[in-house]
Amino acid sequence: MDIKDCFYLGKITKKYSFKGEVILNLDTDDPQGYQNLKSVFILINGKLISFVIEKSSYQKKSMLRVKFEGINSEEDVSSLLNKEIYLPLDLLPNLDGKKFYYHEIIGYKVVDSNYGPIGSIEKVNDKPTQSIFVIKYKERQILIPINEEIIKEIDRKNKSIYISAPNGLIDLYLE
Repeated sequence: MDIKDCFYLGKITKKYSFKGEVILNLDTDDPQGYQNLKSVFILINGKLISFVIEKSSYQKKSMLRVKFEGINSEEDVSSLLNKEIYLPLDLLPNLDGKKFYYHEIIGYKVVDSNYGPIGSIEKVNDKPTQSIFVIKYKERQILIPINEEIIKEIDRKNKSIYISAPNGLIDLYLE
């Protein structure tokens, strides 16, 4: 499995027991939705390695307690600590309306209610304070905050996002 075909689910953060269990800290809004996984990919030395899950249970907040097949001691777990966990993209639930995954909108055209087409999404800067669309416009970049008030519609069929940027924001990048 190649990492480009997967999504980041979380990280193995600590040992749970002397029997080889670990705690996964999941980066998701629905951690309970992942408690019945059969396997995951763990990024080890730049490669995704498949690990079969023997059992798992929801802990609290965004944590999942997991026992992998073949991992039976604290020593076995040590090599897995702080490793990233991935799943295939086809396991992501489909989103609709104005909800989207950041990876799915790369390349989407952005159309502003005042300016019309302003470019395509080059990437998303995901910062704790504010996630931002990085839009390529000719030889420039336009930065637009991601929030429900600005995003008016997502047209997945035509790979377009319709926005209404705050007055003056786009002007800052076009002058």
